[in-house]
Amino acid sequence: SRCVWASPIYAGEKRALEIGVGDWPPFLDSSLPHQGVIAHLISDVFAEEGYQVSFHFRPWARVYLEASTGKRDATAVWMHNPEREKDFYYSQPVLKESFVFFHIKDRPFDWKTLADLAGMKLGGGLSYSYGPDFDAALANGVFSQERMESDKQNFQRLLLGRIDVFPEELNVGYHSMRRDLLPSEYQKITHHPKPFLNNDSFLLFPRRSSDSLKLMEIFNNRLKIFREDGRYQRYFDALAEGKYAGQ
Repeated sequence: SRCVWASPIYAGEKRALEIGVGDWPPFLDSSLPHQGVIAHLISDVFAEEGYQVSFHFRPWARVYLEASTGKRDATAVWMHNPEREKDFYYSQPVLKESFVFFHIKDRPFDWKTLADLAGMKLGGGLSYSYGPDFDAALANGVFSQERMESDKQNFQRLLLGRIDVFPEELNVGYHSMRRDLLPSEYQKITHHPKPFLNNDSFLLFPRRSSDSLKLMEIFNNRLKIFREDGRYQRYFDALAEGKYAGQ
C-alpha cells in the first residue's frame, strides 16, 4: 500500500494507480468481465494517458476511509454529498444512474407523480434512500414499502404479487434479473420508462494527496474526449447487450 505520492506527475511518465471501490454490479464487481462496466471505462480512460489502474474491492466504509487518508489514488463511484467535499475533489460525472419502477408486464402500471402510487406496496433495499421526494412521500404514507436484503428477494416478491412495484436503478435491476431469475420469470417483468430519480456519480480524488488535482484534470480531459467521440456510450450499449453479465 502507498500513502501520499512522493513525486509530481510528469508528462509522459507511466505509473500505477490504485483505486478503491465497493461491489455494485454491474458497474463495479470483481467477478464480472473487466470488473464491471465502470471499472472498464475508468481503466481505459487512464490507460490512454499512460496509467495502469488496479482496483481494490473493500466494504464501502473502508473504501472511503482508505481513499480519504491518501492510501488510494482515487475511489469510485460516489453520488454528490457536500460532506464528502472536505475529504475529496469530485471529477466530472462518470455515471448517470436512472432509478425506475419495475413491475409485472401483465399488471398495467403508469405514473406521472408519486401521488399516483397511492395505496401501493413497494419493495426496496435495506437502509436505502431513493431520493428526497420518494422519501418524503413514503414518510407521508402515500405508499408503503417492505425492504429486503437483496434485489433477488424483491423481484421474487414482485413475481408472487406481494409487492406492486420495485424501485431500483435501471441497469442494476436488469443485471440482477439476468443473474438471479429464470428466463421464464425474467420475461414477466418490465420497467416504467419514466425515471423517478436521476443521479450523477463521480470519481473522487483525495485532498490529502498533493497530485490529486493534476490527476483529476488528466482524467476529466480524457473522459470528455471519450464522450465527444462516442466511445463513452459504447460501454453502456455493451452493458445493455449483456456483455458485462458474467457467468
